[in-house]
Amino acid sequence: MRGAGSVRGGFGLVGPRRERHVVQAADLDALALPVGDDGVVIGVDAGGRPAVLGVNRPVPYEVTLIGGLWTAQVLALRTAATGARVAVETGRAQVWSGLARAAGGGQQCVTLHDVGRVPPQGASAGSPVLVVRDCGMRPPRGRVVAGPWQSVLTLLPYLSPTAPRLLRNSALVGVQRVSPDEAEQVGALMRLPSAAVDSLPTLGDGVTLWCTRQDRKFVMTQGTETETGLLGPARRID
Repeated sequence: MRGAGSVRGGFGLVGPRRERHVVQAADLDALALPVGDDGVVIGVDAGGRPAVLGVNRPVPYEVTLIGGLWTAQVLALRTAATGARVAVETGRAQVWSGLARAAGGGQQCVTLHDVGRVPPQGASAGSPVLVVRDCGMRPPRGRVVAGPWQSVLTLLPYLSPTAPRLLRNSALVGVQRVSPDEAEQVGALMRLPSAAVDSLPTLGDGVTLWCTRQDRKFVMTQGTETETGLLGPARRID
C-alpha cells in the first residue's frame, strides 16, 4: 500500500485532491483584469482608469501615431520595460541615443538603426519586438514589417501625403493635437464623430486620441519621475 507522499513513476508526488473550479462562459467577462500581463500602460482614460496597449501579439500589429517624439519615446521605454526588444529606425539617432543607453539597465534592449537599415529581428513569443519608425513626414516602406510577435509603430509629426495609406493599414491610430484642417482629414479617414474632430486641435500635451474606425478613447500620458528626468516634460512639438 502506498503512503500519501509516495511517488508515481513519471508523475512526481501525488497532490491534494480538490473540487474543480468551474466558471460559466457567460461569467468570463467578470474575470477581466484592468492590466494584462502583456500590455503597456500608456496612461489613464477620462475615467482615471489605466489604458493598456497590448503590443506583444502573435499576429502582425501596426500602429500609427500622429504626434510628438515624447509620446513615442515613452511608449518605447515602457515596452522595453515589459521585456520586449525595441528597434528604432530613425534619421535622427541623436534624439534617441540617450534613451537607448538608459533603457534596460545596461542590457541592449533598445537598438538604433538608420532608415532602411533595420536587420531582421528574429521576433518570437519569448522575445517580442517593437519596431519604432521615426522616419519623418514621408517614411519609406520598411524592410522590416509587422509579423507574429513583431509590432510596428510609425511616428508622423503631422498629417502627410503618406498618412492615408498608413491609417488604412493600421490596426490602431493615435492622434495628438493637430490643426483644424488635419482634424477634418483624420476624422474622415477614421470615421470620427464631430465632437472628437472638434477636440483634436485643442488637445493638451500628453493627450492622445487612440482610435479605430469603430472605437476611440482619449488617454492622458504622464511621465514617471524617471521618464521626465530622461525625456523632459510631455510635449507635442519637438
